[in-house]
Amino acid sequence: MATDATVDSIEILLVEPSPGDTRLFTEQFEDAKILNTLNAVSDGESALDYIHQRGEYEDSPCPDLILLELQLPGKSGIEVLSELKGDPEVADIPVVALTSSDLGEDLVRSHGLEAEAYIQKPVEPAEFVEFIQSVEDFWLKIVRDSDEE
Repeated sequence: MATDATVDSIEILLVEPSPGDTRLFTEQFEDAKILNTLNAVSDGESALDYIHQRGEYEDSPCPDLILLELQLPGKSGIEVLSELKGDPEVADIPVVALTSSDLGEDLVRSHGLEAEAYIQKPVEPAEFVEFIQSVEDFWLKIVRDSDEE
């Protein structure tokens, strides 16, 4: 993880089953000019393979930040979060849980888990700009906090 306040590039893994939402994320990250590399997978198994650099993802960079949709086909976002938080090798990677309602945070906590942040996904494309800025602010806070340690 970069610790310099002039962060070069953030390796972000987006775990999002909707191709339309993935496209919107990608476009809005580019438009917001966030220094990042955004990689996307569409299900929980692929997310875990990517994070652990297994199979087709063995040459992929380890993410600095994970944007995790909770409602995934197959292995759910809650199961992915549980595996990540239970694995000391990757437990320190910050996870932002993406929810489609206010119930997402309660759902995660009801399983005895905790993400670093919970962000309700925007419904309208125009709201993505504000959402993308909140992701950038979240990342910069992590970098500042790690600099202070």
